[in-house]
Amino acid sequence: MAQTAEPKKIQATGKMKGLMGQYFTELMGEEPSGNKMAWCTSVGPAELLRAMGFDVYFPENHGAMLGATRMATDLIPLANAHGFSPDICSYLTSDVGAYLKGESPFQKLGLPGPPKADVLVYNTNQCRDVKDWFQFYSRQWDVPCIGIETPRSIGEVDLTIVQAIAKKIKSLITPLEDVSGEKFDMDKLKDVVSLSKECTMLWKAVLETAAKAPSPLTFFDGTVQMGPAVVLRGTTGAVEYYKLLLAELEQRVADGVAAVEGESHRIYWEGMPIWGKLRDLSTQFMELQTAVVASTYCNSWIYEDLDPDHPFMGMARAYSELFICRSDDYKEKYMAKMIEKFSIDGVVYHDSKTCPNNSNNRYDLPKRLETKTGKPFVVINGDLNDLRLYSEEQSRTNIEAFVEQLAGA
Repeated sequence: MAQTAEPKKIQATGKMKGLMGQYFTELMGEEPSGNKMAWCTSVGPAELLRAMGFDVYFPENHGAMLGATRMATDLIPLANAHGFSPDICSYLTSDVGAYLKGESPFQKLGLPGPPKADVLVYNTNQCRDVKDWFQFYSRQWDVPCIGIETPRSIGEVDLTIVQAIAKKIKSLITPLEDVSGEKFDMDKLKDVVSLSKECTMLWKAVLETAAKAPSPLTFFDGTVQMGPAVVLRGTTGAVEYYKLLLAELEQRVADGVAAVEGESHRIYWEGMPIWGKLRDLSTQFMELQTAVVASTYCNSWIYEDLDPDHPFMGMARAYSELFICRSDDYKEKYMAKMIEKFSIDGVVYHDSKTCPNNSNNRYDLPKRLETKTGKPFVVINGDLNDLRLYSEEQSRTNIEAFVEQLAGA
């Protein structure tokens, strides 16, 4: 076992922090752009919003920041007292609690906090909570809340589904024109979708460098590096950043540089990150010479079906192909392919208490997948943001025992 465990710094990260800082400053700084402000769910129609001249803000990114900075646990009770159940999405309750208290991690960056929306645009491909989340702010600010209702538990993403979703995306144009004061321009949309497609394919290439052994990056690196893919897809900045990052990781592969020294085991992480414990978990896995090399979560921003020539049909298909809204049969086949592609030795399932949509251990999928692939699994109980639901001691013990099991296999 390694005696020390210090993560290898990815040099491109400095550039990424600058890019993200610029994005936040432009949204919330002292010199407003003059554009209308649209809030968008992380897998919502960001391309359409950017093409129509909106500044685009993603509150799930703020939710993750509240978790990572461990502010969430103190803020969630405020939302509970306001009438939001402690059992629902802790991104939602963290963010609403932050709004009610007037606190945000952005204030530590010298920024006032999340910008007020002129319109809120959701896609329920993730869960119903995003719609309820946005409707809260719609009532607070008396601004429109519009969106897309995507089917759940989708098997094949067939033409009927794609056409229906594409029609719904198109229906957003008129109300968005009413807010923005600008007419929709198809050529602008095609340009933005083209940049988004390039970004997503570069992000896929970044993540797939981890198929090499030793892996040049881990899931924990991915949760940081995915920032531009989430909030800046459809921009040249995101494309240029991922070109830089990919080149660095490919050089690591060529030089045999491992993200985890002495990599002995390769793990797949299924489910949400435990944002307030990422560093602790990363350190533990490094000390166990175990690399968490792949996840469904980081792959949530790979949209291969985006199509600049047919932007509405492409967006509809890409955002309906999302793992979270697919059937269990699809998920089982997908994970089996990932286990093979990334040479996975075992799977860690995070059962996130307030995120049932991203907790795929509850309906015997782990057992079925173990039978199919021969790869063992362990379940970690916790939450994406609410650390009151996470047992540090129990999780450490379970992970140590699991890695010992892999070593004895």
